[in-house]
Amino acid sequence: MKKQPSEELAGRQFEVSDYEGKSQLEKGLAETHEQVSDDYYEGTIDQEENKK
Repeated sequence: MKKQPSEELAGRQFEVSDYEGKSQLEKGLAETHEQVSDDYYEGTIDQEENKK
């Protein structure tokens, strides 16, 4: 059974090459990855409270 185009997109995951991508999908995945990465490395608010 052949996958529908929407199923192929839904299964797509971030790849480092997406930062250089031209398609809307690649740009979106790269931007989302950057946002998640920034939030992950920033930590949570309770970590900031513990520093005081």
